[in-house]
Amino acid sequence: MGPVLAGVLQLLALIGALALVYVPVGNYMAKVYSSSRHLRVEKWIYKAIGANPDTEMTWPAYLRGVLAFSAVSVLFLYLLQRLQGVLPGSLHFSSVNPAQSFNTAVSFVTNTNWQSYSGEQTMGHVVQTAGLAVQNFVSAAVGIAVAVALVRGFARSRTGELGNFWSDLVRGTLRILLPMSVVAAVILVACGAIQNFSGIHEVGQFMGGSQQWNGGAVASQEAIKEIGTNGGGYFNANSAHPFENPTPFTNLFEIFLILVIPFSLTRTFGVMVGNVKQGYAILATMFTIWLGFVALMMWSEFAHHGPALQAAGGAMEGKEVRFGVGGSSIFAVSTTLTSTGAVDAAHSSLTGLGGGITMLSMMLGEIAPGGTGSGLYGMLIMAVIAVFIAGLMVGRTPEYLGKKIGGREMKLAACYILITPALALVFAAVSMALPTPPHSMLNSGAHGFSEVLYAFTSAPNNNGSAFAGLNANTDWYNTMTGLAMLLGRFLPMIFVLALAGSLAEQTPVPVTAGTLRTEKPLFTGLLVGAILIITGLTYFPALALGPLAEGLAS
Repeated sequence: MGPVLAGVLQLLALIGALALVYVPVGNYMAKVYSSSRHLRVEKWIYKAIGANPDTEMTWPAYLRGVLAFSAVSVLFLYLLQRLQGVLPGSLHFSSVNPAQSFNTAVSFVTNTNWQSYSGEQTMGHVVQTAGLAVQNFVSAAVGIAVAVALVRGFARSRTGELGNFWSDLVRGTLRILLPMSVVAAVILVACGAIQNFSGIHEVGQFMGGSQQWNGGAVASQEAIKEIGTNGGGYFNANSAHPFENPTPFTNLFEIFLILVIPFSLTRTFGVMVGNVKQGYAILATMFTIWLGFVALMMWSEFAHHGPALQAAGGAMEGKEVRFGVGGSSIFAVSTTLTSTGAVDAAHSSLTGLGGGITMLSMMLGEIAPGGTGSGLYGMLIMAVIAVFIAGLMVGRTPEYLGKKIGGREMKLAACYILITPALALVFAAVSMALPTPPHSMLNSGAHGFSEVLYAFTSAPNNNGSAFAGLNANTDWYNTMTGLAMLLGRFLPMIFVLALAGSLAEQTPVPVTAGTLRTEKPLFTGLLVGAILIITGLTYFPALALGPLAEGLAS
């Protein structure tokens, strides 16, 4: 079997698996967030934190819950790292320095999971499990909660109430993420991923010196890392490490875990607004972009000239032989079109155009299908903008799901789509203009600029993957990427929740002959076009200086 055929068969198997679970998983999540019943363990948690899960919240109250919980999480994780040297299970690692502790705490709380350190040489068992793994759960649950609040804004009328943040947070963690992660971890262990709390072992001699490996609760963290679209690896090699991702099957399984909740949330959306066809329209938009980007990535990595590349069956530099070009291409696109950031290959070693595809995937806003929750609310914001554009074309007041899209709604949507590109481009420009930050670049020219652009595209988009070649473990990059992650996570959430509150207060508009049918293929095509055009106009100059220049020169 040729490598191209193997890659296509993997893609078809992945699509089939996602199709099988789409309806049951989507329906289950809709039931979780629509139920009025509380589990006993949930009641204990509510009592412990002093929350009343039956109290409805307006959007400012919901936002205060999100920000307060996230602030406490950042502080806890920061202190856990700073105290690592005196904690049990630290594997004799010292405390993490202040700049890196800040960066890592912000990274995991914002669901970015950017790592400027080598996990197996920096973090002990306590920080990995009680700190990083816990944030993998709750940061993902926060994203889903905000998405559900926006869906309620579309579904409800004549009220400013969007549900209860604490109830949504606890239910998402205990009823969705935790059981899925348990099942996934068992499968990963069965396939060869490690799960233990062993110390550091000397495993042999290497290049005249000893080689040391340490164990850890890897499979359980790998499971929630992918399911929650987090991406932070237990080891520096991330999902290219055989302890995290040992076989071609686990590689495809991990891609499935990355995509299952973001895609299935479109079904949840359709069920909660009472029109599953609307969910299918959003799904079609996400799937079209994802499949198109996978096809482009495979083409760019397989279709190369030269005897070495042809003998290897594609551009194999930086890729694991056990995954091949096909598996690595699907993983690279899936991890950057979502907010995952996990890698099973070195993105810096992709071809010039292949590296550009991963950057463009993040620049879209990671909405196809995007992160757990963030992908859905990002795509719904783009749907609002597409409806507004269609309304301008026909001279009619735009409507979406029975809600008028007026000046207030468009201002909030415009702020949402502008804030992340502004953060990415401004931080990258400043880093290139100052004398010291460019010293962190391993390469010069277009590829060196791509390293910096990739880093500051990844941070505010809450992706967390790195282009490699950039030494980000400096005070400048730890601080600036930390600020970019904070602003890129919570400023958009403010606009999303404000939009949800505005929509929930409206009285539904009846459907007429002039209403744009947003469940039809025509709207899907309009939405895809709007996304690509807006992204292209925003980022094309920066892409032209980096990956496009490199790709055309090669």
